[in-house]
Amino acid sequence: MAGIVQYVVVRGDLIKTLEWPLGAVIAQACHACSAVTHLFHDDPDTQTYLSDLDNMHKVVLEAPNEESLNTLHQTLEQNNISHKLWIEQPENISTCLVIKPYPKENVQKYVKKFKLFK
Repeated sequence: MAGIVQYVVVRGDLIKTLEWPLGAVIAQACHACSAVTHLFHDDPDTQTYLSDLDNMHKVVLEAPNEESLNTLHQTLEQNNISHKLWIEQPENISTCLVIKPYPKENVQKYVKKFKLFK
């Protein structure tokens, strides 16, 4: 599985500005990760990633707000990068974006402006 990574991008303002509970924000990331695994289960990189469950590599990054998350979504769409933008209902707001597992060199450039989620 060398070099295959999954990027999870979570809105930091959900906690810092909107005062969501930490557990609710973590649930958003879990929902999006589950959705990506389901949507792209048959993809060869996803299968490689899932073949060694004890050594999966995820990088959790922070988007400062909904606008930055939606801009990332649009960029990934334009470049045919498979991902899932999680939109929480009934609020209808984008909360998290997860890129399906890819070789790091194929997707890192799209997320390099985001910092690690803290």
